[in-house]
Amino acid sequence: MNVKIEPSWHEHLQAEFDKPYFAQLTDFVRHEYSTQTCYPPGSLIFNAFNLCPFSNVKVVIIGQDPYHEPGQAQGLSFSVADGVPFPPSLQNIFKEIQLDLGKPIPATGDLSRWARQGVLLLNATLTVRAHQAASHQRRGWETFTDAAIRALSDGKDHLVFILWGGYARSKAQLINRSKHLILESVHPSPLSANRGGWFGNHHFSRCNQWLTEHGEQPIDW
Repeated sequence: MNVKIEPSWHEHLQAEFDKPYFAQLTDFVRHEYSTQTCYPPGSLIFNAFNLCPFSNVKVVIIGQDPYHEPGQAQGLSFSVADGVPFPPSLQNIFKEIQLDLGKPIPATGDLSRWARQGVLLLNATLTVRAHQAASHQRRGWETFTDAAIRALSDGKDHLVFILWGGYARSKAQLINRSKHLILESVHPSPLSANRGGWFGNHHFSRCNQWLTEHGEQPIDW
């Protein structure tokens, strides 16, 4: 199947595109987008991959599925387009960066600036029906994104995988801990973060320390 995705990712995931589940997933997504309002826009479904080629990946932040309200989702986990109010989880991410690194809260929630530095902002499910969280789960996206995580774990060295919340932490089994750093904590959503374990996790400074130790440029969070 000819999928429009960044060439290096196409090479690493070609086997997935040729499997029956992906054909079924494609049929489902096409039908949903033609009959329902879905997010992100079709051109941004593979945005995380397109902005962060395989060779550039240094950090992986795993989300669950896209924001499901108008104007929010842009194909990058936790990110929203410039000018869109910050969802609560993103607010708490920026607050922790401020606590951890002393950086001011940014004016925009568009995290494409992270993606271009080598942060793969990967949702496990890449599409969603408007106003219906998790509506496209268990349709095949998770199989595809798990394959991407495995490809990174097997094909690269010294990555940082950042896993927030139980769902993301379940992906740790796909990652080779002997050569990659896995940072885990509760989810930044207010329900989880306010119980403790989010603020003060120092994931952003710990990530940069690991990258520096392994000869990589740290991320300008």
